[in-house]
Amino acid sequence: MRLLRLFAVLAVLMGAPLSVQPAQAEPVRVAEFLADCPYSHRLPDDPIIFPGLPGASHMHSFFGSRITNAHTTLADLQRGATNCNPSVDRSSYWVPTLYRNGTPVEPTITTFYYLGEGVRPDVTARIQPFPLGLRIVAGNARATGPGDSTIARWSCLHAGHVPASKDFVTCPPGTMLESYLDFPQCWNGRDLDSPDHKSHMAYPVGDDCPSSHPVPVPKLRQVLRYPVSGDPSGFRLASGGGYTMHGDFFNAWPVAELERRVRDCIRPIIKCGADGRPS
Repeated sequence: MRLLRLFAVLAVLMGAPLSVQPAQAEPVRVAEFLADCPYSHRLPDDPIIFPGLPGASHMHSFFGSRITNAHTTLADLQRGATNCNPSVDRSSYWVPTLYRNGTPVEPTITTFYYLGEGVRPDVTARIQPFPLGLRIVAGNARATGPGDSTIARWSCLHAGHVPASKDFVTCPPGTMLESYLDFPQCWNGRDLDSPDHKSHMAYPVGDDCPSSHPVPVPKLRQVLRYPVSGDPSGFRLASGGGYTMHGDFFNAWPVAELERRVRDCIRPIIKCGADGRPS
């Protein structure tokens, strides 16, 4: 501070204008952009698993696109309304509805992160945008117990001392029940869907995409926070126990917008906000 004052005095004495430029903040080195897409509506429909068959599915809670139903196509999503921030994201996201003692409970905080983590930096540098119309299902709706293969996990907001679990957890009063789900981030480069709705995608192996699925795409992380806590014995999902948590994603991002975010945020490993700009 004394040197700064001395500099100011000398500048005034010499008749020079004082100009001290503030240092430019460095961008946060995290490969990320996001979309905040609140709860929109609830239907027993699934346009990926049961297309054209209204009522054929267990109950789902939909986020983002306001018009998703059993008959929804890519063109419908592109034309339809959305509640996402940013509003350019016309994608649809959905999960099995959570019930507490038979009453549906919807998340009050819903964030979908697009990440470049989980692979080596050289793989992150060649991540490609999702192809328009890509459909992905993550998690295991048919799981019969926590030991079944599933990557969904439950935790508590602001209660890090409660270990994460594949099944519901007991959250302290004043906290919220959280669900985290990571979607696969390696694409086979050909198919927008597959008969089992999973085989066209894969998870990384050894921090790289397997040769069968050579195209790295952003890791979609679904984070839902429900306004419930306490004893989870009254909780269930429309698909069953907490270990059946799964998520569906139907990509309707405009091509140019998604390409920009991958180019400016994911590949250079920069944390961006919902607008796709460094935050």
